[in-house]
Formats: sequence, C-alpha cells, structure tokens
Amino acid sequence: MDYKKSKAPVTTLTRDVNTLEEETDNIYETVMILAKRANQISVDIKQELSRKLEEFTTYTDNLEEVFENREQIEISKYYERLPKPALIATQEFIDGEIYYRMQPEHPEKEA
Repeated sequence: MDYKKSKAPVTTLTRDVNTLEEETDNIYETVMILAKRANQISVDIKQELSRKLEEFTTYTDNLEEVFENREQIEISKYYERLPKPALIATQEFIDGEIYYRMQPEHPEKEA
C-alpha cells in the first residue's frame, strides 16, 4: 500500500472509543487489530526506507569519514513527516480497509 497517499492525520486526534468498538463489540480486540496492523505498516515503511537509503551507502576503510548527502537527508525528512503507523492503522480501520478474522472462543476439542 502507498502510505504517502493515506488520509491519516499527521497529528494525534481524539477518537470516540465507542465508535471504534462498534465493529468488534470489544475494545481490546479492536486495539489488538490496530496494534498488529500498525506493526505491519511500520515494518513496511522501515524496509522501504532502508532500500532507498541503501543506494547511498559507501564502503570506506576509514570510519571517521562521514559523507553528508543532501538527497539522503531529504528522503529521511520525508519519511519523518509521514503519519505514524498507529494513525494510519486507525484510519484504515475506520475506513473498513483492514481485513481480520477472529478465532473461535472455544475451539472444539478432538477426542
């Protein structure tokens, strides 16, 4: 998914817990769904950023040399300005874009 085009707010918003709870009828399940999706988004963004920054790596023998690359700094700043993964996950949940399924509460035991 392209997180850059997300409608998620960049700053924290107060959400009505009752509206978030409506779909699952349990706020704890809702929070777990949001947490798992936020972790997925975080991993995706980190991998994408690492791939882009990997283009700028230079291998030198001298560890004291530090090269400042303007493009690298701009890419890092761009990713810092993206909405946080938890905000993206919450917006996706509200928009109904998250697929999840619940495990049965009492799995049947085999004899």
